Amino acid sequence: MEKLFKLKKHNTNVRTEVIAGITTFFAMAYIIFVNPNYLSATGMDFTAVMVATCLSAAVGTLLTAFVANVPFAQAPGMGLNAFFTYTICMGMGYTWQQGLTIVLISGILFLIIAISPLRGKIIASIPPCLKNAISVGIGLFITFVGLLNAGIVKCFGPEGGSYTDMGVITKGSALLAIIGLLITAVLIAHKVKAAIFIGIIITTIIGIPMGVTTMPETVTMSHIGNLSLTMFQFDFGGLMAMGILPLITAVISFAIVDCFDTVGTLLGTAGNAGMLDKDGNLPGGDKALIADAVATIFGACVGTSTVTTYVESSTGIQEGGRTGLASVVTGVLFLVCILLAPIAGIVPGAATAPALIIVGVYMMMGAVKIDWSDFETALPCFLTIAMMPFAYSISDGIGFGFISYTVIKLFRGKAKEVPVLIYILSAIFIVMYVLTLK
Repeated sequence: MEKLFKLKKHNTNVRTEVIAGITTFFAMAYIIFVNPNYLSATGMDFTAVMVATCLSAAVGTLLTAFVANVPFAQAPGMGLNAFFTYTICMGMGYTWQQGLTIVLISGILFLIIAISPLRGKIIASIPPCLKNAISVGIGLFITFVGLLNAGIVKCFGPEGGSYTDMGVITKGSALLAIIGLLITAVLIAHKVKAAIFIGIIITTIIGIPMGVTTMPETVTMSHIGNLSLTMFQFDFGGLMAMGILPLITAVISFAIVDCFDTVGTLLGTAGNAGMLDKDGNLPGGDKALIADAVATIFGACVGTSTVTTYVESSTGIQEGGRTGLASVVTGVLFLVCILLAPIAGIVPGAATAPALIIVGVYMMMGAVKIDWSDFETALPCFLTIAMMPFAYSISDGIGFGFISYTVIKLFRGKAKEVPVLIYILSAIFIVMYVLTLK
């Protein structure tokens, strides 16, 4: 373990990494069932997508562990799966087979970027103030995810999210999450080791008499054979049926969102945990982009939407995870779930929601590193922070931050202070927003 992951160099040990890996898995295990719910609306087989979800998450997470040696996990991305279902398939009219083909092409495009010199330059070019803002924005984003998962906050409206309001917090999942939040907070205040992990376990147990935690009636492996229904189901021939512009828009959108969801998660989470070097970069972060791109290509081959680095990895990092060993544990648990998927559903979203909310608290610390008296940077930082939870997108927060930072500096006569790559990325975001106008 020491030779593979350099535990002493990262001031960690096997026990800490194992607990961190398990914590991350619990925090993101919901994707095993949520992803098939989204993608099956396109006509894809539910159980086949469930197996593909587990398999792609395992492969992506293990690649991150061994290629980059960082404690981040991967799985089909939330938001990206909704984009696949409601925009690519239902909105633009592509079949799910053509949708998977688009994901494959976008993954290849992302891989080309990741293996080029751009992979390191993208991270290095982001101004320090925006790196801090990304960390804070992700903190609010992950808190919002936790509140939604628990039902403390709910979305209402004809399209499922026109506005938000308080949920019913006196019973069910919301009440359990609040209880779990208080328990975990007390454990952390007493400086109990593995407090977040212990909090998840205790909250899950409390949820049994409350009827929130449910035990599986049966555990079978009959679903594994269904993977053939989605594996390598590509349709290259029909891609041009909708025209070249929609195809380019779809491919670029997937690639850009995947890239900057990953970059934002890596920088924001690692920065909060003190894992960045003196230049504000994450050692191994550029290699993590390669792992992410390969995982997206693999995911398309087995039958799922874009795979990306999960912000829920921050729960394991908060527990002390610092190396790829934590990711190995998470990846192996996803492999186990291919055989025993129902077991992953034992831990309810209400039990992991407190972990997400508490991690959000920790990530707010980055706000004090931003010079709010300098409006040139204050507005871009604010937009970065605000857009992540409000637009429910890490990449949109980064996009708004880049564009506003570039425009303000340009018209202030400080064009030379903006890295060339930020100009290019800002232009790409603008083009993407224009192309995706409805």
